Amino acid sequence: MKSSVIKALQNLSSREEQLFVNVIEHGSMHVEIYKPVNIDPQTPHNQDELYVIINGSGDFILNGSRSTFQQGDVIFVPAFAEHRFENFTEDFATWAIFYGPEGGEK
Repeated sequence: MKSSVIKALQNLSSREEQLFVNVIEHGSMHVEIYKPVNIDPQTPHNQDELYVIINGSGDFILNGSRSTFQQGDVIFVPAFAEHRFENFTEDFATWAIFYGPEGGEK
């Protein structure tokens, strides 16, 4: 299975008001491209998650702790953790990779 950034962004742009689109699924794992506009309305997820930053930069909040991110960074978020992107650039886009059992891996 394969997906490209260009193809995923084109697929996403064809869906007005949608912030993400699934691009690959296998077993418990699924990959989305995620591109919020102005604000990140996320709520905690029930699986562990990796973000691989495609474009842009900004701040990432994880359980109240703030760090900066930029293109090429990888961010791990455990299941059920409060998290969101803030102050991100207009070109911000990321792969979001969900995997493992509900509640996260131990």
